[in-house]
Amino acid sequence: MTGSGIDHAFTARSNTGRAGDPTYAGALSFMRRHYTKNLKDADAVVWGIPFDAAVSNRPGARFGPQAIRRASAIMDNDPQYPFHRDLFENLAVIDYGDCRLDYGNHQKTPATIEREAAKVLKSGAFLLTLGGDHYVTWPLLKAHAAVHGPLALVQFDAHQDTWFDEDRRIDHGSFVARAVRAGIVDPDRSIQIGIRTHAPDDFGIKMLFGHDVEEMRASDIAYAIVERTGGHKVYVTFDIDCLDPAFAPGTGTPVAGGPSSAKMLSVLRQLGQLDIVGADVVEVAPAYDHADITAIAGSTVAQHYLGLLAERKARLADMNNNNGVHQGHGI
Repeated sequence: MTGSGIDHAFTARSNTGRAGDPTYAGALSFMRRHYTKNLKDADAVVWGIPFDAAVSNRPGARFGPQAIRRASAIMDNDPQYPFHRDLFENLAVIDYGDCRLDYGNHQKTPATIEREAAKVLKSGAFLLTLGGDHYVTWPLLKAHAAVHGPLALVQFDAHQDTWFDEDRRIDHGSFVARAVRAGIVDPDRSIQIGIRTHAPDDFGIKMLFGHDVEEMRASDIAYAIVERTGGHKVYVTFDIDCLDPAFAPGTGTPVAGGPSSAKMLSVLRQLGQLDIVGADVVEVAPAYDHADITAIAGSTVAQHYLGLLAERKARLADMNNNNGVHQGHGI
């Protein structure tokens, strides 16, 4: 145990550095990061969206952000596997808390999410979102595209989420169709990994089905992602039901025949060369979980996003030091 304090989420004086909380005690922010609404000098912002009114099967993903934060408590104080580093030595990360939504007026939900996300992105920080069901990715994509233009989408999922969608419909199975029609996602630069269902239209997005993933090595999957996105700005969305129910039972629409958490984490680990401008992990529903299996997987996916960011910042710092240029907080 490092340090003698506790409740680092509230007592931290800096957005960098390790916490000293025991894994079994203390305030449960994501990886013990400082809870704050102050975006100044933050490299990355972790934000929860506790929303599950768009699910087509089992509800409960509104409790996903809580579960992911709780499961992440064990992932601080030590150098983080597999990144061989303290992720927060030089990467300033805050926990921004949750998006406040009116549970009785869901038509206001997308605009609220988009507005709050835009505020974070305006600061220049990377936004890492904890869902919530997969509908939340739609307003998140809108906010990111407003800053970066049309995005390449890397989607880990058992479902294509390309079902027909009316303009005002709130549905977690149609955000991809809506994003492609709106020109927010470039289908020719997008890829879905782990698909184990059929939808009426693929919109030209490349798919790696569950049986494809089963036969491929993690390095081959990562190569397919890098090749497809082609150097474009990337948004990564990880629906936890991409994983087989053996590795993620706590989700709303589980589908058998999926990959292991180890394999998909290995894929994520190899995506360091992507220009990832935003990311989320969604559909963790702890009411159906056992021993936090799903929450642990979800928190580790989120940790991998931060690991890739920490490595990117270190690379940029090395490049700028070699060129004699001062490195600021942006990554």
